[in-house]
Amino acid sequence: MTHAMLKGSNVPLEATTVRAVLRWSPGQGVPDVDASALLLGLDDRVRSDEDFVFYNQPRHPSGKVWRLGKKRVTEGLTDTIQTDLAGVEPGVGRILLVASADGVTFDRVQALRILLYDAQATDGDALAYFDVKPETGQETALICGELYRRGDGWKFRALGEGYSNGLEGLATDFGISVEEPDPADESDADAVAQQPPPTTQMPDRTAPEALTRPQAPLVPPAPEVSRPLPPERPAGVPAQPAYGYPPQQPAATQPAYGYPQPASPPAYGYPPAPATAAAGAQAGYGFPPPAPASPDPDFRLPPQGPQFIGR
Repeated sequence: MTHAMLKGSNVPLEATTVRAVLRWSPGQGVPDVDASALLLGLDDRVRSDEDFVFYNQPRHPSGKVWRLGKKRVTEGLTDTIQTDLAGVEPGVGRILLVASADGVTFDRVQALRILLYDAQATDGDALAYFDVKPETGQETALICGELYRRGDGWKFRALGEGYSNGLEGLATDFGISVEEPDPADESDADAVAQQPPPTTQMPDRTAPEALTRPQAPLVPPAPEVSRPLPPERPAGVPAQPAYGYPPQQPAATQPAYGYPQPASPPAYGYPPAPATAAAGAQAGYGFPPPAPASPDPDFRLPPQGPQFIGR
């Protein structure tokens, strides 16, 4: 028979090995929940930090309390703590069963429930269950219930007590030493981070130790890359033609085109002046030679045709 429990109620346990299962419904914005256990001595405090069973220390040194881990089931997600009640050390009076959400409040956790099973009964029904509801909704850690000694046996009590400072605050209240960063270490780390990068110091060559210490050879600078100069303009190159007219060439290089070279270059297409007979120059460019200065005494007019006579 399964017992539905209310906050503050308890139920005796006849099972020697109990499996406590935390179950919740996943969804958008729902945080992940972790199960853990604290083994408290007769003074309601842990005997050492080893009495804290959680995700970073999933098994107690005695081997009687351990964390089984998370699992997905039809109803949602689960995380489980199992305890061998018959083998728990006599110095342990209570075992707290805790749920924590890493930095997220439990008002966003839906349908949180703790269920107790007889670990030796395969596929058996739950012995008891308790629907855990946070009191303010701002809790980040909850004591869902506790296993405690009563005479020679054990009982389970439903609690639902919350902590707003998370699993660390809860563990500290029961004597767990939570390591916090040392402010001196933080200041040292900040100082190291603010230090400028080291610079290379060149040795003083005038110092005595520099004179006796072999120095590394200086590496000569890389030679400059020489580039060829543009070719010089050769002497005697005629100027460029101006405004479409052909360039004038020197007399020594001007072609004669089969005709004798005139004394001076022709003037832009006009025939040169006739040469004198004494010079014996020929007429240039296909033009006939000019008439002589004195008339030829043997010159005669050609015969003329009939003349028109008036009547």
